[in-house]
Amino acid sequence: MNYDLEWFCKVCACVLCVCRSCTDIICCVLFMLVIAGYIVVGILAWLYGDPRHVLYPRNSTGMFCGIGQNKDKPNVMYFDIIKCATATNVMAAALQGLQCPTTQVPDLYLNSFSIFPDGLVIAMVVSVLFLLLLRFTAPVLIWVLIIGVLAVGAFGIWYCYNEYISLATSTLTFNNVGFTTNVQVYLQVRDTWLAFLIILSIVEAILLLALIFLRTRIFIAIALIQETSKALGHMMSTLFYPIVTFVLLLVCVSYWGITALYPSHTSAPVYKVVAMNTTQGDCSVIRANETCDPEMFNTTQYPTCPSARCVFINYNTEGLFQKNLFNLQIYNVIAFLWCVNFVIALGHCTLAGAFASYYWAFSKPADIPTFPLIQSFMRALRYHVGSLAFGALILTLVQIVRIILEYLDHKFKEAQNPCTRFIMCCLKCCFYCLEKFIKFINRNAYIMIAIYGKNFCVSAKNAFSLLMRNIIRVVVLDKVTDLLLFFGKLLVVGGVGVLAFFFFSGRIQTPGTTFETAALNYYWMPIITVVFGAYLIAHGFFSVYNMGVDTLFLCFLEDLERNDGSPQKPYFMSKNLMKILNKKNKPAKTG
Repeated sequence: MNYDLEWFCKVCACVLCVCRSCTDIICCVLFMLVIAGYIVVGILAWLYGDPRHVLYPRNSTGMFCGIGQNKDKPNVMYFDIIKCATATNVMAAALQGLQCPTTQVPDLYLNSFSIFPDGLVIAMVVSVLFLLLLRFTAPVLIWVLIIGVLAVGAFGIWYCYNEYISLATSTLTFNNVGFTTNVQVYLQVRDTWLAFLIILSIVEAILLLALIFLRTRIFIAIALIQETSKALGHMMSTLFYPIVTFVLLLVCVSYWGITALYPSHTSAPVYKVVAMNTTQGDCSVIRANETCDPEMFNTTQYPTCPSARCVFINYNTEGLFQKNLFNLQIYNVIAFLWCVNFVIALGHCTLAGAFASYYWAFSKPADIPTFPLIQSFMRALRYHVGSLAFGALILTLVQIVRIILEYLDHKFKEAQNPCTRFIMCCLKCCFYCLEKFIKFINRNAYIMIAIYGKNFCVSAKNAFSLLMRNIIRVVVLDKVTDLLLFFGKLLVVGGVGVLAFFFFSGRIQTPGTTFETAALNYYWMPIITVVFGAYLIAHGFFSVYNMGVDTLFLCFLEDLERNDGSPQKPYFMSKNLMKILNKKNKPAKTG
């Protein structure tokens, strides 16, 4: 096959890491500086922070519970306010030490948690099988779901019509009812069912017309879904990339948590020598300005004042680190959000590069690169850290604004008038929509970065322009994919949930286990935990599939616009897609 050399370098060679160079270098340097600063903040937090503040509680005297003098008192006891108020000497009572409450153990058998891995393995197996079988079942499944949606709409129309007819003798109107929070009252009004009937009829008509006029685009969506399943079959490693993303996110969250907790406890307690009873002996030398160590303090040091004690006064807030603690916490939040968004962007670009290398392989699977996922991951780190950081920074700035708005709304909630609340609600809604839009732009920009290796702005502009030129195809593919993946998640999570219910309720007995369902007082808690874990696993697998569909779709649109089926510019799409679009590759002329 004689390819056009310039076109080959722009598309195929870029996917194979031939025509790439580093992009958005300034943002890359800035991101590295922020990471370096984040490491410095973590080191300062580690040096100045005290982990005992996180591991052990402190009593009202500033002493740790569970270590040192209070080794046998691991818990803090909160004083009864009435007893404290009626005590003759509260400070003296506090100095005598604190009593510890009885430890309460939750009434839940921990051996039930040994069953959780089985449920998660089942969810993983079902998710993988569902995605791989879509190669064969996608057409039937999608049409069944579409017909099911239409059938539900038709049933709703029939039900509303029956209710409307049954209330033919009713004289109740909206004017009689007025405004009420009781929804059942409105269901007794005949016009309510007429409104429902009209709305459902319009929606049903729109769906039917869309099905008639957009059937070709639905066929294209089905073919792309099938092609994604084929790609997964050839690149099974992509299904397990969410584990890498999860580990990186876990590192980010852990680092943020440690960095946030350690600096918040950098203020050391200040103890000073205080005379508890100045009438006993000569305590004039004690002026409450001498610091002390409660563990080393001895009353014999002050023989003329037997009531001298080393008393907790406050926490030290002096020092450069303590004074800038709030600024460091702000930096911690910004760097954390940027790192999290970068990790997600890296996952999108890596998966997009792997799926793009599959699409632009002319002879599948012979031309698919070896280890496409690893190659894509290394390309993203080698060339596009700056572009990924740029997109992550834009999203981070919007998220920071949303956090500030939430904080202001919570802070001034009681003092806001209706007009202010309305403006705040509009601002929150606008920035929520802006965040969703930027996530959409970023996702497609990362795909174009993975394909062509351009910088973020150029990739975002090209992706947005390409999608706007094919907006109807975008909507159809998006809705068909959403419907299919929703059904898949429902199948996985619902199936695992039902199995968990039958097991933990004792309806299914598993041979060879020592678990006793009769001893479990509240079996809904392990069921909810298993269902939540199954959802996370299904979401991880299905997010890979969704990324594959989006990547192949953009590649398909690029293929249509850049190629014409000639020997110099052949189509790379599957034969099924070419058949739907009535296109084919022309054979090369011989002789």
